[in-house]
Amino acid sequence: MSNLSSYAVTEKWPATHPERLQLYSLPTPNGVKASIMLEEIELAYEPHLVDFGEKDQFTAEFLSVSPNNKIPAILDPNGPHGQPLALFESGAILVYLAEKSGQLMPRDPAERYQCLQWLMFQIGGIGPMFGQLGYFVKFDGKDVEDQRPRQRYIDETKRLLGVLDKHLKGKDWIMDGKYSIADIAVFPWIRGMLEFYEAGPLVEFENFTQVRRVYDAFMARPAVQRGLEIPARD
Repeated sequence: MSNLSSYAVTEKWPATHPERLQLYSLPTPNGVKASIMLEEIELAYEPHLVDFGEKDQFTAEFLSVSPNNKIPAILDPNGPHGQPLALFESGAILVYLAEKSGQLMPRDPAERYQCLQWLMFQIGGIGPMFGQLGYFVKFDGKDVEDQRPRQRYIDETKRLLGVLDKHLKGKDWIMDGKYSIADIAVFPWIRGMLEFYEAGPLVEFENFTQVRRVYDAFMARPAVQRGLEIPARD
């Protein structure tokens, strides 16, 4: 294990337990992917709050591990070849932690790629489109007089929910009976759309009964409930 004190990020967020994986995050839909995953696989880690209100994400220390100034980011002192590894992008972090732990991603090659395709579905579709929906229903976009952009993202959110709803029919989880990183990627965004954007009625969420069923099962998991609160807000 290497000494993490040489990493600039630890100047702003000192590691109390440098032998543990360091998580730099905020409880957003993307941020909690990492904390939920870490709770699920029971890997020892130390969380650090990246405070957007203080613009922590633009500091040189945070940019040293996340050059795109987005959360989450990790610094693993026990990376490949016994060397520390810093990673940003929530999807990459999920894949890394799944492979590191041997958990929550199928080992069969065909099933592994099927799992990854649903991870990419979230990264390329649900995340960006739900985020734009939030902008137009909760943030500055709600004041735009032209309603066409808003309607575009309402329609696209409903379309994506429809794709997921059809896929989940008769399945316990996205990968059928196997809970996986695909679920950890997708369902925090469903929660954000429902609870933070408060857009459930707007997209007629209760019509997507399969999504509702699996979302409720996801939210009932103890590791999910813990991960949703990490890092704790001040």
